[in-house]
Amino acid sequence: MKDGFLSVSCGAPDLRPADCHYNAEQTFTLMRKADKAGARVLVLPELGLTGYTCADLFFQDALLKGAEEALRTVLEATRPLELVAAVGLPFRAGGRLYDCAAVIQKGRVLGLVPKASLSDAETRWFSPAPDGLQTVAAFGQTDIPFGAVLTFPCDTLPGLVLGFEFGGDLAALMPPSAQMARDGATVVGCLDAAPAVVGADDRHRQLVTSQSLRLACGYLYASAGAGESVADAVYGAHELISENGALLAERRFDGGLLLSEIDLSRLDYERRRNWRGACGSDARRAAPFSLSIRETRLTRYLPSMPFVPESPDALRERCREILLTAALGLKRRLQDTNSKAAVVGLSGGLDSTLAILITARAMELLDRPASDIVAVTMPGFGTTDNTKDNAVRLAESLGATLRTVRISSSVLRHFRDIGHDPDLHNVTYENAQARERTQVLMDIANDLGGLVVGTGDLSELALGWCTYNGDHMSMYAVNASIPKTLIRHIVACAADESPELSGVLRGILETPISPELLPAVQGEIAQKTEDLVGPYELHDFFLYYAVRWGFAPSKILRLAAQAFADRYSRDVILKWLRVFYGRFFSQQFKRDCLPDGPKVGKASLSPRGDWRMPSDASRALWLADLETL
Repeated sequence: MKDGFLSVSCGAPDLRPADCHYNAEQTFTLMRKADKAGARVLVLPELGLTGYTCADLFFQDALLKGAEEALRTVLEATRPLELVAAVGLPFRAGGRLYDCAAVIQKGRVLGLVPKASLSDAETRWFSPAPDGLQTVAAFGQTDIPFGAVLTFPCDTLPGLVLGFEFGGDLAALMPPSAQMARDGATVVGCLDAAPAVVGADDRHRQLVTSQSLRLACGYLYASAGAGESVADAVYGAHELISENGALLAERRFDGGLLLSEIDLSRLDYERRRNWRGACGSDARRAAPFSLSIRETRLTRYLPSMPFVPESPDALRERCREILLTAALGLKRRLQDTNSKAAVVGLSGGLDSTLAILITARAMELLDRPASDIVAVTMPGFGTTDNTKDNAVRLAESLGATLRTVRISSSVLRHFRDIGHDPDLHNVTYENAQARERTQVLMDIANDLGGLVVGTGDLSELALGWCTYNGDHMSMYAVNASIPKTLIRHIVACAADESPELSGVLRGILETPISPELLPAVQGEIAQKTEDLVGPYELHDFFLYYAVRWGFAPSKILRLAAQAFADRYSRDVILKWLRVFYGRFFSQQFKRDCLPDGPKVGKASLSPRGDWRMPSDASRALWLADLETL
């Protein structure tokens, strides 16, 4: 369970209705298989020791006694296992019969959870869960907790608290899992027996993922399989594992075992960040349990670009949504400031390309001509013909007003004024150009009664890869919450959807990312950003997990090593992770005075909304974590 990962499982063992002995054997066999696979929690289907479809046989003492003996068999057969399992059976208490989940570990029953919400058919045999918490004597134990809203805390892993409910409870107006979550449950198991009718799988998938999102929990769903009677329905052994709204794993029809890992530290962060108010009491907590601490082997899929949807349809929709959201923000700002023009510094690179695409969309929304966009190209010492031509072609294709202001002579004059040797290509040489460009843009905007549209993106802000009071400053920063890896896809989407822009946008996408502040070499870009600060795909990965989820550097390294196993070695990832943390802390002063900009995603570094930290915060703890690796 290193780094907060807990291996969990769902299972649908083969069974025979009313053959409790056979069902017990299938149950403990699957439990042993799950334990061998490294699972620490296993959820099995509703009434799995008897079969859900036994109907009026539930009135028979023989079946009820058989179910009790079956659980005793399972307890004895799994006594050596650390695995916590939820096993379904009918249980008699106080003259009533309940549809129960027996939560078991190491040969003991930790608690019995009766079903609260029964269907009309189920009320023929079962009673709904009684109110409150009781204790019952059964299976050789005298004080088994019994109640519909029980939680099971792990005393060796404080972030793990288990809860269990049924499919009928999940679909109820007030599911027990909501109270369990208030009582601290971070992983909820659901026992069900749902016929495989058309549309049912989609409904279960939606219920499970939405509940895991609402409760910020892991949710494990196991439904009865094909061993059930097929007299009136077929059961499809639908199994689902979800975490905080994301579906991690799914299995249908073939039963067996479904495995994945729940990230408990991620759930803890989400709750600390978003939950307010007091939690519930411990009054409904059952007996605690223990798990030995060991490293969990990761099998869950980790996307290498967490900001970028992997489905082509979802990606297109995300790109369109971001473009529209940013354009709506700029539209309002142009209206509120009564700006006569939107001034964009157009370099021929990705960031300024996205900025002018957003600006063009804002002008459409305002029903204003594209000529109200003033695209300014500012060739300097490092500008290549390729990027300048791309900038000119893009401005002309959009119908923007194009202006060219060559900055070389002004910068050289500035060098003479401050006594800087122009042959010394240091930070002064580079930043003087960036600040000159910003001055040009600001003065043109003042002259036209307009505003400067910023081009800096989220990835650059995280690294501080911008010149203070240079390209870091504008009057409205439309790209400020968009990471570099996503910008590339938004521009590609625009190329796909705009035949008139496709050619120039494709050319821009093929151009290396560069600030072009050092002289070109034989007409080619001499300064490639990713050679200097590292690959943006790595930095965006680091940014996502550091800012969005608060993960420790060591955990981020572990995840990145898995996500990028086919592209980067662990040592290379560690090298750039050190660079990320070093720059992230040292460059906060630039983020403290950012201009306004529209928030388009959950990870943002705006000092007014999503990210607040002192500029002089020590990075020692984070770097120390890296030094232990």
